[in-house]
Amino acid sequence: EMESKVSEGGLNVTLTIRLLMHGKEVGSIIGKKGETVKKMREESGARINISEGNCPERIVTITGPTDAIFKAFAMIAYKFEEDITNSMSNSTATSKPPVTLRLVVPASQCGSLIGKGGSKIKEIRESTGAQVQVAGDMLPNSTERAVTISGTPDAIIQCVKQICVVMLESPPKGATIPYRPKPASTPVIFAGGQAYTIQGQYAIPHPDQLTKLHQLAMQQTPFTPLGQTTPAFPVLTVAGKQRSSTALSLQAITIFPCICPGLDASPPASTHELTIPNDLIGCIIGRQGTKINEIRQMSGAQIKIANATEGSSERQITITGTPANISLAQYLINARLTSEVTGMGAL
Repeated sequence: EMESKVSEGGLNVTLTIRLLMHGKEVGSIIGKKGETVKKMREESGARINISEGNCPERIVTITGPTDAIFKAFAMIAYKFEEDITNSMSNSTATSKPPVTLRLVVPASQCGSLIGKGGSKIKEIRESTGAQVQVAGDMLPNSTERAVTISGTPDAIIQCVKQICVVMLESPPKGATIPYRPKPASTPVIFAGGQAYTIQGQYAIPHPDQLTKLHQLAMQQTPFTPLGQTTPAFPVLTVAGKQRSSTALSLQAITIFPCICPGLDASPPASTHELTIPNDLIGCIIGRQGTKINEIRQMSGAQIKIANATEGSSERQITITGTPANISLAQYLINARLTSEVTGMGAL
């Protein structure tokens, strides 16, 4: 009954559906001087927002009453089919690939979408003729998963209607951390206290906060050189216990010479490991992972925190990235620890 209400547009519920698109797909939706998206907004009555940034992926958010959302989806699906038809006229391919859309859905709703033993997703596939796949893993730094739908435009529209019904029947549980695509990563090089980004074969001064962070990091002396165990920071007294900050020490920030034209600009990725006392790991992770996600985004490094092992009072942190990414991540982790420890010492 609910579905008939939804498809007739009688159920005037405002919904938000998020789509993940590649740059080329976004370009097709925007159209010349934004004409295509303007037409879609006017004809569907839905709000269509496209995330900013020079990211390889962008988020397209469609908000409005259910009937407006279905119109917007229909227009997007037919536009993608038109693109496929046009691209085939220049190629030798004979079979027409299906239209594919990727929805971004809170992980807490994916169980209802899959159904017990996969029953719901099977029912959606069979009744619409569309292929539907729910990703097993969450999208990076979020609590959302990608749901890929492919088929003919009509099958996709029917499929989206059924997914909307499921999403209305079982709203997300708890807080959702939305997926934000990362910008196209250009390596950052530090030289003489200035940060540079690589564009083509040239190093361009980088006016971002990374420069300030780097200068701050350089002032945090003395650093512990590799192979030495002298504490990098004074011995701190925390809750009556003396704690040497060797575990908190930073290796010196790597300074790269300014890259010259013609040289390979991206330094190879490497891995660095840190051990952090268990009782300080919370200040690095932050509430629902907010702090560690911030550190990941600002440094551009991958950071993995090992699970607590029985009998150990420390946790292992593995940082992977270019030397500049690693140095920045270490500095940011260290800054969190230092503020936490000195804050605790003052209690």
